[in-house]
Amino acid sequence: MQETIEETLKKIFARDITVYGCGRTDAGVHASQYYLHIHLTEEYDFDLKFRINKNLPDEIVVYDVIKMEDKQHCRYDAIARTYDYFIHLEKNPVLVRYSSFYEIKDLDIPAMQMAAALIQNYDDFRAICKQPDFHKHTRCNVSHSKLFVSDDAKRLRFTITANRFLRGMVRLCIYYLLEVGEGRMTVEAFEQTLANKIVIDSMRPSFPNGLFLSKVVYPYLSLPPRENICSLLKQGLKD
Repeated sequence: MQETIEETLKKIFARDITVYGCGRTDAGVHASQYYLHIHLTEEYDFDLKFRINKNLPDEIVVYDVIKMEDKQHCRYDAIARTYDYFIHLEKNPVLVRYSSFYEIKDLDIPAMQMAAALIQNYDDFRAICKQPDFHKHTRCNVSHSKLFVSDDAKRLRFTITANRFLRGMVRLCIYYLLEVGEGRMTVEAFEQTLANKIVIDSMRPSFPNGLFLSKVVYPYLSLPPRENICSLLKQGLKD
């Protein structure tokens, strides 16, 4: 996405413009709310949002262009990020691009919901990190963590909000929730894994296509998410 937007800006301003994003995501992961910033030295007298969108591919849209202060940074100033992860348990060609398909029967949904709620009771997530030694520390302040299930129990949504996230953290949360749901791990064992910061060598991140960065909050800016594919996927999967 960054390269695509930089190429678009080069067409508009006839020079290279570096784009700074609010975070990094794995290949195949989506964002329904994402912030980036650029530094412009020249004045312009046209609708920049319109011109950018006109030159972007259909899968990328710019919703707003906002003038900010010089020292504000879209990545380092963020105080909270929310991710949503969608799962469907019955093959569906409409969902396949934006939701992860797991052909699993008889998941223990109440146990998964208990495990999801436990996550916000802890502040060190070494156990749920792809490369824990890559980070200076593995502490995160998780303020919300919850699993929703549709009425027909064929779709799931895991949502989590924190001040920061570690490499692979959300997709590894899903790995553990599915382990609990399939009975390969008890809720108590999952809690012990968190409490004792146990890194299990066999853990594997869940599929990337079900993951959305869905909200980013700053001390000076918090915009409501727009209606898009993520909000459609939430139908039947929220309070």
